[in-house]
Amino acid sequence: MSTASPEHPTWWKEATVYQIYPRSFKDSNGDGLGDIPGIIEKLDYLSTLGINVIWLSPHFDSPNVDNGYDIRDYRKVLKEFGSMADFDQLLSEMKQRDMRLVIDLVVNHSSDEHEWFEQSRQSKDNPYRDFYIWRDGNSDGGPPNNYASFFSGSAWSKDDRTGQYYLHYFAAKQPDLNWENPSVREEVYSLMKFWLDKGVAGFRMDVIPLISKQPDMPELTPEQLHAPEYAYANGPHLHDYLQEMNREVLSKYDVMTVGEAFGITYAETPALVGRDRNELNMIFHFDLVRLDRDGWRKTEWTLPELKEINRNIYEADYGEGGWGTTFLTNHDNPRAVSHFGNDSAEWRELSAKALATMMFTLKGTPYVYQGDELGMTNFPLERIDDYQDIEVKRAWQEEVVSGQVSAEEFLESYAQTSRDNARTPMQWSAEPQAGFTTADTPWFAVNPNYRDINAEHQQDNPHSVYHFYRQLIALRRATPALIYGDYHDLAPQDPNVYSYTRALGDQRYMVAINFTEEEQEAALPSGASVVSVSLSNYPDEQSPQQDAQVIQLQPWQAVVVTISA
Repeated sequence: MSTASPEHPTWWKEATVYQIYPRSFKDSNGDGLGDIPGIIEKLDYLSTLGINVIWLSPHFDSPNVDNGYDIRDYRKVLKEFGSMADFDQLLSEMKQRDMRLVIDLVVNHSSDEHEWFEQSRQSKDNPYRDFYIWRDGNSDGGPPNNYASFFSGSAWSKDDRTGQYYLHYFAAKQPDLNWENPSVREEVYSLMKFWLDKGVAGFRMDVIPLISKQPDMPELTPEQLHAPEYAYANGPHLHDYLQEMNREVLSKYDVMTVGEAFGITYAETPALVGRDRNELNMIFHFDLVRLDRDGWRKTEWTLPELKEINRNIYEADYGEGGWGTTFLTNHDNPRAVSHFGNDSAEWRELSAKALATMMFTLKGTPYVYQGDELGMTNFPLERIDDYQDIEVKRAWQEEVVSGQVSAEEFLESYAQTSRDNARTPMQWSAEPQAGFTTADTPWFAVNPNYRDINAEHQQDNPHSVYHFYRQLIALRRATPALIYGDYHDLAPQDPNVYSYTRALGDQRYMVAINFTEEEQEAALPSGASVVSVSLSNYPDEQSPQQDAQVIQLQPWQAVVVTISA
């Protein structure tokens, strides 16, 4: 039995975070694009769900080459999303509902249309030249080294005005900032204070481990090129920069920070989130959401592999008194129920509820991606013209147009792995365009299953995925053991059932989740028995009985029970 008590209880550990992808959430003015007034319109929906923190994907002025992750002006709201007055109203309306707002901090790179870069490219002696990373080409006039962009092709682009190359880990229109320049860091800290002073409650930090570049940027080996994020991340000054950021900005506010830990290993995690490190509160690991990926190719996954990843994350995040996150998707990954569950008509609701049970009962702050509370599914992507994502379009040119890969193979994998699956408009109702917009053509096509899967129907159905999420959020909030308790996997090698305990003081809970369409069973820890059922995604008559020592599970059944010591 655990004898622990909550250490350093904090609001962001107990929160439930909901990620909004603004262009796809709710359109208030009929232009086909989601906006800030649309978010305000749906705050009561989120409050009723139990959400108390919203993470807003980039709302800044941008050319939108990468849907807002290419920022042109860090202090200006994208006009299609609304005005600064709209943003201030959003903060005010959220405060009235005891909700907090976290925004994206995208400072590894900017847009090439940002004033800094426009100045930087003017000449080699421009005062802003060192805001970015410029290098001469190699002896043959080609790129300085073999660095690869995450969006295919070289990570270097030549600018004809000065004849030098600039670095961009992502699109050519997303040049990397030079964090070795103190003036860059001062500008970043200034813009952070700008938004914090408005009332923002923290930041999700985009690809933050990449801000410190490797010394001399040597050529990458073939192995490193297969997963370049591990070569690019965790440069020699990363922790210096984050500690300086904390010292200059974050320590002066009551905020939460979560880093997109692209390229960070488990061994490197404690240095980022350790309680005494004064860097980040928590990070997103991507091993789970990418356990069945080989580059862009879809592979298979097993339940023991998933459990092992969760164990590794638990040990990495909490070993030095740090904190972690739980999530199953976001704007960069396919829909959770299509990825880890079964999105067929027969099993979609049950498997969506089962996956939610896992997410809300593992240790860490849970992050819900918009629409997952409805069990929204992947979009039926069939042709390259169905895609919006720049990553897919560039990969198509490099892989298919070049003749290296067949269109069939490419499209079969990307239909399952593409970021576009998560970016289709929110399905609010069975009205045209799912109630997302009154426009005839939204910015991205609505999933055709919106008549069956939408918020309006589910809010009226007490047995819906939406209401099960409400129950889970309320259960976690009322149960300290599910927030702060120890985690122990009861059967790591079971290929069908995920069962584990969460224990804090005299509170002891067991979670059992059937990941199959067949009946299964899960044994309780030796000497323990069921005391009561806290939650099940099946009717009461199919829930575990009091004093049971083995839990019988129906297909995709998930239960949370209190157990004896």
